[in-house]
Amino acid sequence: MAGDSTTIARPYAEAAFEVAKSTSALDAWSDALNTLAGIVDDPLISDQVGNPNVPRETLRDLIFAVAGDGLTVEMQNLVRLLADNKRLAVIPEVARLFDQLKTAAEGLRHVAITSAFAVSDDEQKSLANALRSHFGSEVELTVEQDSALIGGIKIHAGDIVIDGSIRGKLEQLSNELQF
Repeated sequence: MAGDSTTIARPYAEAAFEVAKSTSALDAWSDALNTLAGIVDDPLISDQVGNPNVPRETLRDLIFAVAGDGLTVEMQNLVRLLADNKRLAVIPEVARLFDQLKTAAEGLRHVAITSAFAVSDDEQKSLANALRSHFGSEVELTVEQDSALIGGIKIHAGDIVIDGSIRGKLEQLSNELQF
């Protein structure tokens, strides 16, 4: 399902990014989209967004009321478009993809590292250097520990996933053997 929401959200995020870039308002758009994502993620509102019996106009107006005066006309138009197309639920994904585009435009790539064991500062620096040469841009690392990986690391950089974990290799072997 996450892949579906990413596919749906990508054109909206790209269009929002182009508008934001043309008006030199990347930070304002990022803040607004993250605010809208927080509104849509709120349990009381998310239940209504998923309810087909609630009119789209009501949801749109509710989001505008909660967001207050912080939305420009273009941002309001995005919300209207998403409401008209019954896509309000993808706002958090639009915000995430927008932030990825913003980060890439700033010459920085966010990379999430998941490791089975704690990663020392020296290892993080080494990983950052290797990833900087691999991607050809500056990288910002986020490191998490997950013992379920058994061993090794898993790297997420946007749509790129490099799974060097023992768990990943076992799953791949299981799929190849059709277990």
